[in-house]
Amino acid sequence: MRTIGLLGGMSWESTAEYYRLLNVLTRERLGGLHSAKCVLYSVDFAEIERLQVAGRWAEAGEVLAAAARSLEAAGADLLLICTNTMHKVADQVAAAVDVPLLHLADTTAEAVLAAGLRKVGLLGTAFTMEQDFYRDRLAGHGLEVLVPDAAGRAEVHRVIYEELCRGVVREESRAAYQRVIADLVAAGAEGIVLGCTEIELLIGPEHSPVPVFATTSLHARAAVERALKD
Repeated sequence: MRTIGLLGGMSWESTAEYYRLLNVLTRERLGGLHSAKCVLYSVDFAEIERLQVAGRWAEAGEVLAAAARSLEAAGADLLLICTNTMHKVADQVAAAVDVPLLHLADTTAEAVLAAGLRKVGLLGTAFTMEQDFYRDRLAGHGLEVLVPDAAGRAEVHRVIYEELCRGVVREESRAAYQRVIADLVAAGAEGIVLGCTEIELLIGPEHSPVPVFATTSLHARAAVERALKD
């Protein structure tokens, strides 16, 4: 098995889920006591969040690029950025190393297309929902992407940073997300992309009238498949 390099800590709650899924999926594939070969670089999310809010994306990208170089030096054969939002700097990170970076939006788009869908609603941080780096990546695969209205985007973003990234899961917030999902479905969404790794702590398939695409799970599964290929 090739070694998977994890750029994590954004937040550590979702990175822990990545680690769990990588090991569960490896054991499912190989059986017995097998677990995933991986190395982790966990950044201080508070530092990254300050750069996000200030719009200093190039600086944040260099932090992750330096971490990626450390992972490569530690033996990583492929890399995952364990957060949707920081895929804004995916090209900067990929350019810093010689090993491949498995892009989360690509693995998500492949799953949506495999399900026979073309129009999806996107939930995520305000950066992910409002900027074009993620929506355009999905659209490049032939998908039509819908996002919530301004009030819906604000509430989805607030819950991520004030609750989920702090390990807080509230039923009231789940209900609020379900209302946002209902609005997206009414607008024509055939599926919902959970475009923030923490959202999977709150929303599962049972909480949506249409299929949900859990990006963390899809990303982890694609990583295990790549690590075990050949």
